[in-house]
Amino acid sequence: MNQLKWIFANGKLPSLYYYKKLGMEKSFSYADLLLFTKNIFKKIGCSEKDSDIAARALLSADLRGIDSHGIARLVGYVRLWEAKRANTNPDIKIIHETPSTAVVDGDGGLGLVVAPFAMQVAIDKAKNVGTGWVSVQNSNHFGIAGYHALKAVEEDMIGIAMTNASALVAPTFSVERLLGTNPICVAIPAGEEPPFVADLATTTAANGKLEILQRKNQVAPAGWIQDKDGNSSTNPHELKSGGALLPLGGDREHGSHKGYALGAVVDIFSAVLSGANYGPWVPPFPAYVAMPENMPGKGIGHFFGAMRIDAFRPAEDFKKNMDQWIRRFRSAKTVEGEEQVLIPGDPEREMEAERIERGIPLLHGVVEDLKLLSARFKVEFF
Repeated sequence: MNQLKWIFANGKLPSLYYYKKLGMEKSFSYADLLLFTKNIFKKIGCSEKDSDIAARALLSADLRGIDSHGIARLVGYVRLWEAKRANTNPDIKIIHETPSTAVVDGDGGLGLVVAPFAMQVAIDKAKNVGTGWVSVQNSNHFGIAGYHALKAVEEDMIGIAMTNASALVAPTFSVERLLGTNPICVAIPAGEEPPFVADLATTTAANGKLEILQRKNQVAPAGWIQDKDGNSSTNPHELKSGGALLPLGGDREHGSHKGYALGAVVDIFSAVLSGANYGPWVPPFPAYVAMPENMPGKGIGHFFGAMRIDAFRPAEDFKKNMDQWIRRFRSAKTVEGEEQVLIPGDPEREMEAERIERGIPLLHGVVEDLKLLSARFKVEFF
């Protein structure tokens, strides 16, 4: 039983003993980790404002239980800066626009900063004309898609966020890595109920999940990865030997062609549409991995959408219907042993409330990485 299922099955918060079973050594308060992260971003050249924006975007992943994309990646952003592949003082600007659309050039900035800028452009356009659509070039890894899509929900809008990523995924029937994990999120407001938030990678599992398994010395479930010859593997280190992540579905018999198609749509919307790099030419997140040759675009690409509810129908009527939709699905008859059907976004929302109260548990390896950053930049680690 995984961490989130445990929470729902037991109807209470996990104990510190349970976190230790997961390999989590200690919990840290959100406020302490936010301050530390902001200070590290400032040390690598981010402004006070951008440091705050980046830190909040990054830590939103930890709060929502997506540990693979949170503070564990802070050292990765520092390494991108060291390799001069991330501009910590970017001139982010709109390079093309219409009343409802825009293309943003991130000037090589941290995606954690570029993405909020672009999402706000989409929201502002939606306020003016009903919907806003923004494609981004010349950016970097932007954290979790859900953080950006939820910004539209705060404005009574439907939010959409997606990004391409470095090629670690083999399309169905391929042994070549041509796509990234390419996540997509759709966030939809409701009335009395919490928002519907579908935030998912278009692969069976994100690469960060493999990194967590590596730190825990555990094997990967079948259907996550294949070896360099296209055979199913459970070795979480397989990518280092030429293997690949698998599209959502795992194999053709279980619908991997659909995951492949979804990942391709994200790649095209995020990069072919914006002028960013796509397919096998997307810059890798690890700074020690060589950049692809003959890159056709600029940096990593994102795509954002904001749709004002009242551009379609009265917002209150829509939200009443969303409440009804959510309640009906929650009340669905369940299979034996399960208590309730979950609505997309439920586990992350529950986790956020729990971690705000009890702190964010970190793996031993992550803590050690943060201590090294603390010593190097002379920033206090709690």
